[in-house]
Amino acid sequence: MKSRTRLWLSIGIPVLLIVVIVGVYLAQQRSSNSDNTAAQSSQTTIVKNLTTVRLALDWTPNTNHTGIYVAQHEGWYQQAGIKLVILPYSQNVSPDTMVSTGKADVGISSTESIVADAAVGQPVVSIAAILQHNTSSLAVLANSGINTPRDLDGKTYGAFGAPYETPVLRHIIQHAGGKGNFKSVTLNIDTLQALQSHRIDFAWIFDGAEGIQAQHEGIKLKTFPIIDYGIADYYTPNLISSPQEIKSNSDVLHRFMAATVRGYEYARTHSDQSAQMLIQQAPKGSFPDPAYVLDSQKYLSTRYADSGRKWGLQDALAWHGYPQFILATGSVQDAQGKPITSLNLDALYTNQFLS
Repeated sequence: MKSRTRLWLSIGIPVLLIVVIVGVYLAQQRSSNSDNTAAQSSQTTIVKNLTTVRLALDWTPNTNHTGIYVAQHEGWYQQAGIKLVILPYSQNVSPDTMVSTGKADVGISSTESIVADAAVGQPVVSIAAILQHNTSSLAVLANSGINTPRDLDGKTYGAFGAPYETPVLRHIIQHAGGKGNFKSVTLNIDTLQALQSHRIDFAWIFDGAEGIQAQHEGIKLKTFPIIDYGIADYYTPNLISSPQEIKSNSDVLHRFMAATVRGYEYARTHSDQSAQMLIQQAPKGSFPDPAYVLDSQKYLSTRYADSGRKWGLQDALAWHGYPQFILATGSVQDAQGKPITSLNLDALYTNQFLS
């Protein structure tokens, strides 16, 4: 009996252990499958309930747009119930027109364009300032002998065709002690190329774009930030929507902006990571020089908002100073081509979606 008992124990215990282990494994598998099914069901529900938001770009993808691409990369729009569709930049139709005519729900624009839109009766509204301060400058070659905007009298400017350029530049030159007399040619080639070839003597550039590009191409520039020479600080670029969209789809815009804020706040403190996300999310071939993107992002990340301030917020001062200046110059016209000297500037922006 003792030997028989030992035999049964030697066989039975291992078999029992195997049965127990297999049972536990099968139970875990059933639980895991159940969890996966629930997760898939939840994900399917989110996808089915996504609201499409169409965003019109103002240019090809760049570091002004990084927060949007970060939020897209991280799935934050989907978490907010948004299916973001980024509409590529078109030379034939502006993002402002796309937004005001309902072909896009949101877009990227500038203070100058927003003022001009209101003047011709096709208003859009700035719902966030992408950069807290203006980062544009007048640029000349470092070896040009031009040391101050006063020296731009009699020089040739490379224009992009906007009506406000001449009065703005004249004011800058006069503020520096010059007369404000210069020649202007509308460029059909790259700004830096025009400077290098001496087709022009100075240009109006963005420090985080052409300024970084010049460094990468070995072009030495001397720059004069416009807000250092009598031009009131203002926002550019801006996120915009239409008055109708704001009225009809306020909840959607709140959710869109919640994810967008999250993207830009991340980009403020994660320069390299956010630049990589931009490169990954943008259409293939958007950035032939990834190092340029990294350097441009380093420049802009600290400039999305002032320290201690939430990204996107806009102040009344910025919406009254520069816009009133360009209105006073007569460079803003209505749909009939007549100069407009006053607008309801407070209607041109809102912070309601940043709360």
